[in-house]
Amino acid sequence: MKTISVCSFKGGTAKTSISLNLGAALARFHNKRVLMIDFDAQANLTAGLGLDPDNHDSLAAVLQDSKTLQEVIVHTDHPQVDLVPADTWLERVEVTGVLSSDRYSHEKLKKILAPLKYDIAIIDTPPSLCWLTESALIACDYALVCATPEFYSIKGLQRLSYFMHYISERHPFTLLGVALSFWNARGRNNEDFLNVVEDTFPKKVLQTKIRRDIAVSEASIHGKPVFETCPKSRAAEDYLGLTEELLNKMNVYETMESPCLSSTPF
Repeated sequence: MKTISVCSFKGGTAKTSISLNLGAALARFHNKRVLMIDFDAQANLTAGLGLDPDNHDSLAAVLQDSKTLQEVIVHTDHPQVDLVPADTWLERVEVTGVLSSDRYSHEKLKKILAPLKYDIAIIDTPPSLCWLTESALIACDYALVCATPEFYSIKGLQRLSYFMHYISERHPFTLLGVALSFWNARGRNNEDFLNVVEDTFPKKVLQTKIRRDIAVSEASIHGKPVFETCPKSRAAEDYLGLTEELLNKMNVYETMESPCLSSTPF
């Protein structure tokens, strides 16, 4: 199983929408068995797949040894897509129970996920540099950074790059790229924003940009991927293109001998 952690430094970057629609596209169009992991206490991914976070256990229970992973995995209405829901307990899970005295608690998620037999697991992380995000990066084979072409989103990328590089030195993973959402091809400052991203993550800006589309919000309201609610929308086109671009990159990296993030200069 290959694991992808989807990360951002701030909210509003469409990180959860990218996670949801990437997983749906992998299952629907590429016949992959996908496990979606909601690792954000806001539980937006859980709600985006049509489930009520208050009715399900999360990885918090597994990390605290009160449940097994199989007990918290939920089969969704979408073929070949399962979900580990989120709940508010995740927010401070690292300072409670058995984790509070575990010096290596941030490595526990990797051990929990190791036995799984899915094709791909996608971890939707919180929009912050916290214990949950660190655990997800330690557990992953690949990372995907999400950003928007606006000042505060781009400004936070440098701190995120330092955080990721620090973790990758001890727990190597591959950075697939930086995905830009709410993209306007005619934006006046596009070149300036792209230059900043390029300086922070050299040669990592993905060609596929996710354009602004109300279809994404409408799909979230219905608790479904955009491919089901508006399959001919430009958002559906963009998410499918992003999925194919990421799969191609993963295929390339898997033919390399040691494709780790720490060997790739920022």
